[in-house]
Amino acid sequence: MKNFKFILGLGIAMMNIAYGQELKSPNGDFVMDFSLSKDGQPTYQLNYKGKEIIKPSHLGFEFKTNLNQKSFEWNDKSEADKAKDLANFLSGFKIIDTKTSTFDETWAPVWGEVSKIRNNFNELAVTISQPKTDRKMIIRFRMFNDGLGFRYEFPEQKNLKYFVIKEEHSQFAMAGDHTAFWIPGDYDTQEYDYTESKLSEIRGLFDKAYIGNASQKAFSKTGVQTALMMKSSNGLYINLHEAALINYPAMSLNLDDKNLVFESWLTPDALGDKGYLQAPFNTPWRTVIASDDARDVVASKMTYNLNEPSKIKDTSWIKPVKYIGVWWEMITGRGSWAYTDDFSTVELGVSNYAKAKPNGKHAANTKHVKEYIDFAAENGFDAVLVEGWNEGWEDWFGNHKDYVFDFVTPYPDFDVKELHAYAKSKGVKIVMHHETSGAIRNYERHLDKAYQFMQDNGYNAVKSGYVGDIVPRGDYHYSQNVVNHYQYALEKAAEYKIMVNAHEAVRPTGVARTWPNLIGNESARGTEYQAFGGSKPNHVTILPFTRLLGGPMDYTPGIFEMDIKKMNPNNESHVNSTLVNQLALYLTMYSPLQMAADIIENYKRFPDAFQFIKDVPVDWQDSKYLEAEPGKYLTVARKDKNSNNWFVGNVNGVTPRTTKIKLDFLEKGKKYEATIYADGKDAHYKTNPQSYKIETKKVTAKSTLDLTSAAGGGFAISIKEVK
Repeated sequence: MKNFKFILGLGIAMMNIAYGQELKSPNGDFVMDFSLSKDGQPTYQLNYKGKEIIKPSHLGFEFKTNLNQKSFEWNDKSEADKAKDLANFLSGFKIIDTKTSTFDETWAPVWGEVSKIRNNFNELAVTISQPKTDRKMIIRFRMFNDGLGFRYEFPEQKNLKYFVIKEEHSQFAMAGDHTAFWIPGDYDTQEYDYTESKLSEIRGLFDKAYIGNASQKAFSKTGVQTALMMKSSNGLYINLHEAALINYPAMSLNLDDKNLVFESWLTPDALGDKGYLQAPFNTPWRTVIASDDARDVVASKMTYNLNEPSKIKDTSWIKPVKYIGVWWEMITGRGSWAYTDDFSTVELGVSNYAKAKPNGKHAANTKHVKEYIDFAAENGFDAVLVEGWNEGWEDWFGNHKDYVFDFVTPYPDFDVKELHAYAKSKGVKIVMHHETSGAIRNYERHLDKAYQFMQDNGYNAVKSGYVGDIVPRGDYHYSQNVVNHYQYALEKAAEYKIMVNAHEAVRPTGVARTWPNLIGNESARGTEYQAFGGSKPNHVTILPFTRLLGGPMDYTPGIFEMDIKKMNPNNESHVNSTLVNQLALYLTMYSPLQMAADIIENYKRFPDAFQFIKDVPVDWQDSKYLEAEPGKYLTVARKDKNSNNWFVGNVNGVTPRTTKIKLDFLEKGKKYEATIYADGKDAHYKTNPQSYKIETKKVTAKSTLDLTSAAGGGFAISIKEVK
């Protein structure tokens, strides 16, 4: 159901001033001023309720020069001056046209935190020309009630056809030395714990924050990644990110820590080039979300609104999924992805698995997978993920192999046909796993065959992975070329009616609005790191303000046994969370794809707590953020899309706290029963994570609940209507 209006040049708070333009948000809280500096450099600044968000900041590009362009009149310039003119797309501009508009629509996402999203903005499009080179560009600004988005547009023109970006120079000049929640700028990974510090302290803390990963490449000791969350000393919450990343490298931010100015820093390819473009072309949007209330930031849908509507006409096959899987036992080291220890190297089609001796640890075997299918069916789960089912895992990582997997050949102990029939008889789907080992060229060669294999065998969702360095060598996970690969795989999956959950891929930027078969991503430090040494207890209080603004994360919550050595005596890691915190993650870490990630035995040990995971939906009619403070706590209430039931989740940082939760979001005049899963009095993420209590109360819209969250803890509540 859609209701929208589009009015050109009417009803918009925009006016010409002496040397620029002013653009306001529909509610008037945001004001953006655009102008050209004395040397013709595009400049903007942004205020919120009279407070400075972005100080005057420059916009533009530096191109890689091409002196073979014959369409310029050089007037006997030197070769050096010619190159300088061609590279400069930063200054020397004049405004030749401005257009304004306002837009207001309501659209319905296929899945989401809410069933309807309002898309309301005022727009200013400024066309500027560079007389020296006879080139032009449009800078399009969209102002929402929650912030600003802007992008660059290169229209078709004689003197700018094919061109290479050396660097994009979009600045974000901060108005103070804000507190930031940041991870190191990296071309290959976002799998870092967050550091909280002043902007001026980033350089000194960078080395400590830059922990090891399977593939990583930092570019600067003051480089950070988006989405970047900040808080000013005068109580403003500010977030910098991007939206609609298509056919372009991902943007990080490099900080001039003397002047507190961030500047865009694009991911290069193997040659060091940032982007290969052909006019006409539109860049992704650069976004600034801000508010004096942290709840507004975490609830913002601006990133989605800056993406195009769905390109999939029939979305009936795209359905939210709650799943379990053969995964955590391998992550902890209890089981193995590999079938045998006989091979030191593997060559697909040559290595003889039929004669190999099984290692006894291979988890993805027919008998074991059937146990997971049975458990899923008994407890109302939609699907079972199985990793390590296919040949090649004995030699999959670290050797820059191109032909690692073929994505269709199972190990001898994994019967595809038998498991398909068995799962179907139980009303359960199996989720396919495609680990590419970063070999994107090999994956593209096999995609059609692999997706057809999925269709033939009843798989409608795939978890893809990109662990390790990209092959061919020298490219990066977030370069233009590899971003295009992820998009190609996603669109190809849509042709086969397959949903995608991509791990180690580029962070999401709202593209799931356009391609809603992208039901999940990893692209951040997920639960697996709790088995690799642990994550900070407050990690999950930051991710909703950063990574999740661009799309849902397959965080894989639901771990009940925090002492990993009970899974694997050789693994001393500890899950830095209480059991109740793990329940709350199903609300605070929104995703239409939610995993109960622990092993079956651990859920059977705590059946009363497991009941919450069984009950909690994965698709929502409405969501209300009740409390929010990045790095400290987050509380959200969500209404089931298919009933009048509500669910509430709270995750807490390292400081225990008490809070009062008003239930005024419930429908007035109706009665409900609330089942409260709370930390025990002695609960603590490190010393007593499995201490919890469950109580039931009758509640209405007038009720208030007094609740306590332990260090690294929280609470989870199911509120069901009493008929």
